Amino acid sequence: MTSAVLQGVAALTHLGVIRAEGADAASFLHGQLTQDFALLDASQARLAALCTPKGRMIASFIGIRPQPDLILLVCSRDILAATLKRLQMYVLRAKARLSDATEEFALHGLAGAALAANGVDAAAPAGHCSAIGDAHAISLYPADGVARALWLAPASAAAPTGERIDSSLWQWGDVRSGVATLTTPVLDAFVPQMLNDESVGGVNFKKGCYPGQEVVARSQFRGTLKRRAYIVNAAAPLAAGQEVFAAADDEQPVGTVVQAAPTPAGGWSAIVSMQIAALEAGALRAGAPDGVALTVEPLPYPLLADI
Repeated sequence: MTSAVLQGVAALTHLGVIRAEGADAASFLHGQLTQDFALLDASQARLAALCTPKGRMIASFIGIRPQPDLILLVCSRDILAATLKRLQMYVLRAKARLSDATEEFALHGLAGAALAANGVDAAAPAGHCSAIGDAHAISLYPADGVARALWLAPASAAAPTGERIDSSLWQWGDVRSGVATLTTPVLDAFVPQMLNDESVGGVNFKKGCYPGQEVVARSQFRGTLKRRAYIVNAAAPLAAGQEVFAAADDEQPVGTVVQAAPTPAGGWSAIVSMQIAALEAGALRAGAPDGVALTVEPLPYPLLADI
């Protein structure tokens, strides 16, 4: 079903851009986020997270480095101001300037045939970044086999070519890709592995220290992780922050809805982070022990621990 409807160009006004520039921009972000920005080059994009000292994610990004002294971080617009303020607190003497550059850029999502129509290689792996004129095309994880890319261009540039699709359809594709974007209702709730971030390239375990690094590393290498992210479907609306319950324990929630979107054919899809044991027990419901029933689908990518 996805391949038939997720084709075209969506305006992504729910996203924003943080600009980091200066001689120390890359090294500064390298020491703050879960990803290696010191070795990032212009042909690459990286998923990354900002964590608390306890390893809990308080922002997630797609980052590119179009110039040696310039990094652009794309995140949900609703968390941008607080995220920017937090990062700025730690700049100190680093030669780095951070600012909200959202109004200077136009963000679009390209799906299916819209990639080729705009000169983007649909076969490029997730994490590839290509410069096309003044724009940058960032290859994303596919949605049910449909190639997708994030188009980041100056606000004054012409919009990419292709049939227009609603942003809610694009967000459904985001859910189907299994790669979550953090928003306000679910901040400070998950270590990266609870959202499978290490399995989609959002964590670099060789890069050295950053806030929460010890907790994240311990979760990975000491077998302490008990929660994972899964894709679910439901007949009624779902929303980020909703609790998830299992029949085996109807008093305590076993998980949380991370991101949700309506499906084109009716119903809802969502990414849910929940206890692995609860998945195995089944009979999952959202919102309340007697809430909307959830059906779980296989993840579209292998988990790192399973490789």
